[in-house]
Amino acid sequence: MKISEIRGKDTHELRLDLQALQKEYFQMKFKGATEQVIKPARFKQIRQQRAQILTILAERAAQTSATGAKS
Repeated sequence: MKISEIRGKDTHELRLDLQALQKEYFQMKFKGATEQVIKPARFKQIRQQRAQILTILAERAAQTSATGAKS
């Protein structure tokens, strides 16, 4: 997922995507403990996407708190 796609989503969608990524990451780690992981590069992709989503959510939170402080 590109950063422009992430920025285009609303906050609720981002939170749902974040939950899905965290669930997938947990399942992959659990599966990796018992058997071989099919796509080990997916770990890196999930971590990067998670960081991008968290960054966007933090930016939005900072904007709303800055806007609220000015009012």
